[in-house]
Amino acid sequence: MCRKLHDWFLVDVQSFFCEFFLADNRVQSPRTITPTAPPAPLDAAFPQHLQAALFSSNRGFNQRFPDAKSPLFSSFDGLQYPSKFPNLSPMIRLPHLLAIGLATLSSFTQAAPIPEDLKTGGFAIGCQAYTFNNFSVFEAIEKTAYAGGKVIEFYPGQKLSKEEPNIKFSHDAPPEVWEKVKAKCKEHGVTPIAYGVVGLSPNEATSRKVFEFAKAMGIIVINTESVEALDTAEKLVKEYDIKVGIHDHPKQPNNPNYRVWDPNYVLEVTKNRDPRMGACADTGHWVRSGLKPVECLKILKGRIMASHLKDLHAPLPSAHDVHWGEGVSDVKGIFDELKSQGFVGPISVEYESNWKTNMEDAKACIDFARAYGAQK
Repeated sequence: MCRKLHDWFLVDVQSFFCEFFLADNRVQSPRTITPTAPPAPLDAAFPQHLQAALFSSNRGFNQRFPDAKSPLFSSFDGLQYPSKFPNLSPMIRLPHLLAIGLATLSSFTQAAPIPEDLKTGGFAIGCQAYTFNNFSVFEAIEKTAYAGGKVIEFYPGQKLSKEEPNIKFSHDAPPEVWEKVKAKCKEHGVTPIAYGVVGLSPNEATSRKVFEFAKAMGIIVINTESVEALDTAEKLVKEYDIKVGIHDHPKQPNNPNYRVWDPNYVLEVTKNRDPRMGACADTGHWVRSGLKPVECLKILKGRIMASHLKDLHAPLPSAHDVHWGEGVSDVKGIFDELKSQGFVGPISVEYESNWKTNMEDAKACIDFARAYGAQK
């Protein structure tokens, strides 16, 4: 619970108490009815830095999804309690003001919701650009749009375009390269939503570059396997309101130090951290590790930040991808479980077969999701 109540929020509450009770023009006995100074509106009564915190999630939502209507309030208009009720003492007004702060606390610990127009079948589903790693970023965006994806997950190092093959797209690329990718996404109606798998560092300055890139691109989830950097990542998650998902590759029998294949381990290292930190559930790699995806999702309930959704032809380390619903991963059961948990995405099609011609395969997977959503 202590981690959920951010340190800065606790400090601001303490500051609020001090300002409310110790300011010369506000100090009153609880028995006093008439205020000693003209009543101030709520936005004047709240410290400016607390107001900024209250609106941080709303601003983040508007920056990421400028065409969508934010569900959060945009001002304190209509909540000017001191002016509407001038005879209420601070002791009476205080509980309501604190209730406002507590009611908005969830906006500090939950990233902005995904707009409905980015969803397919009830989930924000698109392609992981790695599906098209034989092609450029621009081509991956085009293929994602063709497949029916409304969102896309990028990975670091993919060549930018056929025209500029020597330019690599990543958080280390110049901002003008980022802008080219954003423009290409807009052209094809595809929204950047996730980034990974990318390494994070315990060094804050190094990891901050990844978060700055994600912020500039409108990305809401960074996927990584850098468990050693979770302390630094948590600090940046709180600052940027961007989620972090721990991705899993298959179990490595000869490397006992590789543990993120196990959902129990991922839960162990995230359960006491910010609620915007958890798993990037790669269902195909779970199957390759001898695990059942639906059971893994249940273990990670409440800690699923993103998914690389795969269906495989067999529960073997060497298994290959097949269209969703045609393999052993139980994709319908996966959707049922995610829906029951209230998870709506992002989900990335990461089809790691037929590398040269898998655009139709990706489309078949998204069509499955669309059909699932149509079943009411």
